[in-house]
Amino acid sequence: MKMQEQRLISLIEANPRLMADLRLVREIVPEEAYISAGYIRNYAWDVLHGYDARDKHTDIDVVYYNRDQLGEERDLAYEQRLIQATGRPSWSVKNQARMHLRNDDAPYDSLEDALSRWPETATAIGARIDEEDRIHFCAPYGLEDLFALKLRQSPLFLNRDYYRQRVSSKNWRADWPLLQELEGGES
Repeated sequence: MKMQEQRLISLIEANPRLMADLRLVREIVPEEAYISAGYIRNYAWDVLHGYDARDKHTDIDVVYYNRDQLGEERDLAYEQRLIQATGRPSWSVKNQARMHLRNDDAPYDSLEDALSRWPETATAIGARIDEEDRIHFCAPYGLEDLFALKLRQSPLFLNRDYYRQRVSSKNWRADWPLLQELEGGES
């Protein structure tokens, strides 16, 4: 196992609420579903900045890939079950097998393919927990940018104007001042 993966596993295991949420997703969403995006990213950035976990996410993104069940009704049913179990209305469940339609892309081949088209490399990370409580990741760009506090547009996310507007509106550097905003291939 890579050192960065073990580091993120240790961070996640140290967060009882995130662990409970991962177990709940495992129980309610029978697909190999991952908690992704801001929940993972923001928590890691908080830890790297020395903050207590602040739950600075407006939604809890849960993603999975099932090309045989493309209807949104299934996702909404999962969301409702998660909301009922936690009392938190912030759950958002999306089958990535259909999200290419919303994003005006060619169909995605897998969950990893879908995440590779998310706006930022540090956002394109998902975590799930298996029946033995082992944590697994889907991170098409790895974890390096997350731990290096690098804010970078994903190579396969091609809408530069949307990306810039998104970064500006999120104002992440106000919350996490150590972030380094990088252009495309810059390291």
